[in-house]
Amino acid sequence: MLFDRSEILETLRMLELENLDVRTVTLGISILDCRGKDFRETTARVVEKVRRHAAPLNLVADEVSAKYGIPIVNRRVAISPVALLLSGDEGEEIVAFAKALDMLGQELSIDFIGGFSALVHKGETKGDRLLMENLPSVLSQTERICASVNVASSRTGINVDAILTMAKVVKETAETTARRDGIGCAKLVVFANAPEDNPFMAGAFHGVGEPEAVVNVGVSGPGVVKEVVRRHPKADLGELAEVIKRTAFKITRVGELIGREVAEKIGVTFGIVDLSLAPTPRVGDSVAEILEEMGLERCGTFGSTLALALLTDACKKGGAMASSSVGGLSGAFIPVSEDARMSEAVEVGALSLEKLEAMTSVSSVGLDMIAIPGDTPWETIACIMADEVAIGVINHKTVGVRLIPVPGKRAGDKVCFGGLLGAATIMPVNPYRGNRLILRGGRVPAPLTSLRN
Repeated sequence: MLFDRSEILETLRMLELENLDVRTVTLGISILDCRGKDFRETTARVVEKVRRHAAPLNLVADEVSAKYGIPIVNRRVAISPVALLLSGDEGEEIVAFAKALDMLGQELSIDFIGGFSALVHKGETKGDRLLMENLPSVLSQTERICASVNVASSRTGINVDAILTMAKVVKETAETTARRDGIGCAKLVVFANAPEDNPFMAGAFHGVGEPEAVVNVGVSGPGVVKEVVRRHPKADLGELAEVIKRTAFKITRVGELIGREVAEKIGVTFGIVDLSLAPTPRVGDSVAEILEEMGLERCGTFGSTLALALLTDACKKGGAMASSSVGGLSGAFIPVSEDARMSEAVEVGALSLEKLEAMTSVSSVGLDMIAIPGDTPWETIACIMADEVAIGVINHKTVGVRLIPVPGKRAGDKVCFGGLLGAATIMPVNPYRGNRLILRGGRVPAPLTSLRN
């Protein structure tokens, strides 16, 4: 073993009052061997395999959580990208497939099942197209199913045609879940450079390069990091980076200990620990509060990108020192509705959509959980997506977009999604359009830096 358990327990005792938790244990399961003679048989095989592997997950997570005295907030399953199982002729059987998995998630007390995914960064198959077209129905008729579509990569460029499709899908998904303020969009993320081992929803799927079954852990500690920053009010920025790095080191070792034990008890491979500072609506569990403790009057003011860059880099360095199994996203998340202080920054006008875009160039994800007016044109949504994935492609980093055009709401209105999804103020969107650009479609070539062979 790469670490001393007594050291981990000491760290747990030290941090127990600072909202440290394992945000998720995600069990990845390959379903590529589940094809049957027809899609009904495929559905039955997938359900049986997921049940067989995931049945003990909840009980094991409870046992390990009780043993070490640290909460495991979510128990999730990620399956292989469903589009890989589709020929393009399944039609509405996809929705039945999603409902079957949704019912299984309820039966096994699984919080979310990710993997209704398509990888279309260079082009689309019939199965990819069918999956994307059915996402509004899937997400509106299920509670636990999450979806993602990878539309760009630094190796292949940007599939603008896929972005145009997904912008329409986002609008339709919002409309089909209008009674719940478009909440279906909270379960859908559009990616560039999507990782195969991400334990966080809505973007988790079991990549084709992964083992048969694997446990990936997402451990989060915004409250822990905020407290250590608070205890160093006179530290310069270099010293501050060092104390954050040491804290990330300790948190990562906690996550790996728990992840390896869960994997061993279930009888599958341990994959990665993702040290992403993932906020919640709880007071004291906020990335925005960390940035403000570092010296910002409000998150979103000038200096926010610098502060977030320092925080993200220190977390990655600390995690890399602590474990050879760090993966996923590992850095700092800035989902607006899920971070109470960040949502307040939007409300008082300190944080704009444009500033968020700038901050995503140094964060772990992208434009995440952002509520926008329901009448935002789909072409504008496509432009927002395209801008964000361009940041990811040029900078060789993962970015995601989760926009929620809330039906019937205007800029300044408030919306509450509940639970970990939190609440948000509707952000204004630039009224000037880029339609003539985005409607050209096609594929933006990969940057020159992709030629690294």
